[in-house]
Amino acid sequence: MNDLLLLATIAFAHLLAAMSPGPSFVLVVRNAVAVSRADAVASAFGMGAGATFYAAAALLGLKAALDQLPALFLAFKIAGALFLIWIAVQIFRHARDPLPSVEASTTGARGLWRSFLFALWTQLSNPKCILFFASIFIALLPANMPAWMISAILAIVFVQETAWYGLVALGFSLPKPRALYARAKTTIDRAVGGFIGAIGVKLLWDARG
Repeated sequence: MNDLLLLATIAFAHLLAAMSPGPSFVLVVRNAVAVSRADAVASAFGMGAGATFYAAAALLGLKAALDQLPALFLAFKIAGALFLIWIAVQIFRHARDPLPSVEASTTGARGLWRSFLFALWTQLSNPKCILFFASIFIALLPANMPAWMISAILAIVFVQETAWYGLVALGFSLPKPRALYARAKTTIDRAVGGFIGAIGVKLLWDARG
């Protein structure tokens, strides 16, 4: 397989993975409709940064290191599961809170930074992310890669992840999705909290073995 075809294959596999629904998608959508477009876009950059971190870690062999230290990987999985459960509890608790007006949801630099970091930690809380990159890279990449290919892979991951969640942020921050969300906020937030909490509980359950 030539280099360009290899990069295209990795890009396609990653794009499909990025577009699959999960806690990251749910949180970006919720930020778009419940907070502000700017916060949702900041979250998109956080998701992109988190995915790029795990892609770099996989390229550097972190997955192999974690396989040699099962206790560390177990602790990592439990911490990620507990973080997702915490997010779920917070969303569920505030399900009845009124939706802020568009004027009131204008966010300063500190708020955008907080949205970025929250998204980053959400992405990092999912150990399946590094498992995905590790499996794809092991299956497709040669043992010795030139530096330009490593840089290209990381750029592809960041651009695709950020662009996808950026599109989600822009689409769901339009007036119509926001109005639909406002009419059913309590029910939607409880469903979102239940979905994210279920993922966290499943991660905890899987960690038993």
